[in-house]
Amino acid sequence: MSRLMEQAIEKIRQLPESEQDALASIVLQEIESERRWEELFARPESSDLLSRMADQALTEAKAGRATPLDLDDR
Repeated sequence: MSRLMEQAIEKIRQLPESEQDALASIVLQEIESERRWEELFARPESSDLLSRMADQALTEAKAGRATPLDLDDR
């Protein structure tokens, strides 16, 4: 286990059980979400779909139908 994970777990142990359960639920959901994304991207049709989506985005940007992303505007 990484040092950072050990630090996080030590801090979590100091919290009330209900907060520990809430954090554990978030972590487990995130792990499952990552597993699902990896599974989806591993499919052969994913590459074709992503390529078509990228082409569509480029076409829309060239046609002036895209808005630049402003990371400072939050």
